[in-house]
Amino acid sequence: MVSTSHDVEESWDDEFQQLVQTFPKDKSFTGMNLYSFHGFWCPSIVLKAVISCQKHFQAFDSDIIIATLPKCGSTWLKALAFSTLYRNQFAREKNPLLTYSPHSLVRFIDYDFYFNDTCPDLENCTLYQPKLFSIHLPYASLPTSTKYSNCKIVYLCEGFEPVSLDEAFEMFCQGINEFGPFFDHVSGYWRARQEKPSKILFLQYDDLKEDINSHLKKVGNKQGVVEEIAKICSFENMKDLEVNKKGMQTFGYPQETFLGKIKTYEIPREAFFRKAKVGDWSNYLTPSMVVRLEKLIQEKLENSGLTFKLFSKTSKDITSTK
Repeated sequence: MVSTSHDVEESWDDEFQQLVQTFPKDKSFTGMNLYSFHGFWCPSIVLKAVISCQKHFQAFDSDIIIATLPKCGSTWLKALAFSTLYRNQFAREKNPLLTYSPHSLVRFIDYDFYFNDTCPDLENCTLYQPKLFSIHLPYASLPTSTKYSNCKIVYLCEGFEPVSLDEAFEMFCQGINEFGPFFDHVSGYWRARQEKPSKILFLQYDDLKEDINSHLKKVGNKQGVVEEIAKICSFENMKDLEVNKKGMQTFGYPQETFLGKIKTYEIPREAFFRKAKVGDWSNYLTPSMVVRLEKLIQEKLENSGLTFKLFSKTSKDITSTK
């Protein structure tokens, strides 16, 4: 008897339900259920997709993958990468970013493609070549093919910006946050970049915000093109676009599962554009929180060569120990 794709899907669903019972569980400060998996905290809503992605995703040498933690500049980097990579495939005045959200143009590997399908068709998933994807997974938990192929990875990290303060800050310090601990995520990509500098481009949000032109030049853009991309992808321009002010961003391709259900989840598009203001966190953290954060940075990143700047009303410019 030949197994059908429905049989395979149903078998995997049963296996997953048994597997998930073995994972430690907690909640993030947003109330989202998190499972401890492969050394990081994975949101329950995408855990199954993450495991499927790890098992089945096959990276090609020409692929480019944007890697970030949530709320660390993912939307902006998607816009910059899309405009840079495909700049010769459409007229400037017809840039798809003018009518589509960056998250609709650069899809998450796990959140979107593997959300409803254990073996999605990634060959025909985009109109543009080479393929550009994004992901939130820590480096150590990436699908094996992304590490051993010649695909390129662009990583963007940002400073610390808890949302609902006391509880959120405490959980951040303990490492209980989506795809955290934060410092493990950042240092994992940092170490990988030290080992494979030609494969991984490591960026910091503060630096990108301060001098976007020089960073865009690193990927081979000419001066005129750099200025045009920087203008189109500026925070002010992106936030004012109608497509980014209204409606919902859908994650998980809306395709039917073997149970006949369509699974997606939505986030208001305006939620992806907050202030884009470097150091704004200092308006929310107390002096004691800043001191604790400084000590945490020094402890977690000591001797790594990676530094973060802390600008606050109570702190000098603090960097990790080199």
